[in-house]
Amino acid sequence: MASDPRDPPPYFNIDPDHALAELGVGTDSSGFARIAESCARGRADLTGRGMSPAGRKTLRLFSTWEITRYLIPVAAAHFRRVLRQNPDLPQGQAASEAGAKWFTLDEVLRLRAHFAAEGSRAKEYRPYRPEGLPAKVVAVANFKGGVGKTSTCAHLAMSAALDGYRVLVIDLDSQGSMTSIFGGQVPDEWGTVFPMLARHYATHLQAENRNRSARGDDPLPLDDTLSEAMELRAADLIQTTHWPNIDLIGAQLNLYWAEFQIPVWRMQVRGWKLWDALGDMLEADGLLDQYDVIFLDTPPALGYLTINGLSAADILLVPLGASFLEFDSTGRFFDMLHSTFSSIEDVENMAARALGREGLHFEWDAVRVVITRYDMSQQAELAALMQAYLGPVLSPHRQDYTALIGQAGEQVSGIYEADYRDFNRETYARGRQTFDATYAAFKRLLVGSWRREELARAEAEEA
Repeated sequence: MASDPRDPPPYFNIDPDHALAELGVGTDSSGFARIAESCARGRADLTGRGMSPAGRKTLRLFSTWEITRYLIPVAAAHFRRVLRQNPDLPQGQAASEAGAKWFTLDEVLRLRAHFAAEGSRAKEYRPYRPEGLPAKVVAVANFKGGVGKTSTCAHLAMSAALDGYRVLVIDLDSQGSMTSIFGGQVPDEWGTVFPMLARHYATHLQAENRNRSARGDDPLPLDDTLSEAMELRAADLIQTTHWPNIDLIGAQLNLYWAEFQIPVWRMQVRGWKLWDALGDMLEADGLLDQYDVIFLDTPPALGYLTINGLSAADILLVPLGASFLEFDSTGRFFDMLHSTFSSIEDVENMAARALGREGLHFEWDAVRVVITRYDMSQQAELAALMQAYLGPVLSPHRQDYTALIGQAGEQVSGIYEADYRDFNRETYARGRQTFDATYAAFKRLLVGSWRREELARAEAEEA
């Protein structure tokens, strides 16, 4: 029942005895375990509602309308005609003989391959990806929580997959929200990127020990953790997901241990370039050839995991809301990025100059700030001011908040996993419009950076 506005505010005249009765007993450290267990049961229940009876999340089907509207650039009538002419192609499922046809994404990918081989050369059935160039690594980062970092990263990964790219998602955040979105199961830190970072250090330690042996010094110990990490490769960590062309290296709470272990390793061997660990392992394990785009969801902090992600990235996306506090915090984030990476460069280059070696220079193909959860009716003026100050660094596209986003969050899924029959076509089309535009802005960065490399390669070959 609504209170009478003439009543005194509720914080007046609180009875101490009533407050004591509501307070209940105190909580000790074991109470945290009970709360965590309750959350785990609830999380399993909520996540399980989007899973198959076998315990795995499943991806919904896609209708002929969706395929010809969003996925394959062909007219619906021509699409149906091609299916009739090629009975060996996936024919889809129908609820009734006269009903609409529905296809799995696997089937959509097969159909896209057919149209790419047999269709018009003037149409882009497969997304642009130069042969022989490595995957692009994309980090989504901000140390301000609640800015839509994980949801933006997830939706870009899903967009890229729907576009036909082979995608790897790496969750660097020990909270594991991205892992939950993609239905990952990670029992401990040995299913995260931690073994990749440990192997990078162990490899450097072995090289250091060879140098120490040559000098007559005692070797540094290779402990059980490092020995075990040396036996693992990225393929041992990668999980398939309910998306046929999205794979996952997940995260869980124990990954946070890396934030304490990495500086210990660095102190033991000062020459270890900790910031190169993830990027070097992505290359060493062949992931830059196996995938087209690798998305890194970073923690909301500028720790060692985030530094590794940013160092490995070709493209950096920084989501934020159109509010003063988020704008202010994001400015401080960039200030910290400058301090961190320029400090690494200064120290490394001082040593490089003394040894006559090439210096270190961090560089990214593109850095863009993206406004998320945008409400034009209330935030247009502030967004325009942010655009004026940030200029081309701020993406001109602003990601609107829609009801579709809210429902996706409640269901631990992405908006591209929502079935438009739960709304209607028009509502669904409007709801996904803002994310399609976000992906289009990102894809221009992706295609442009590949094209620059492609032209540079051609120029080098001609020289």
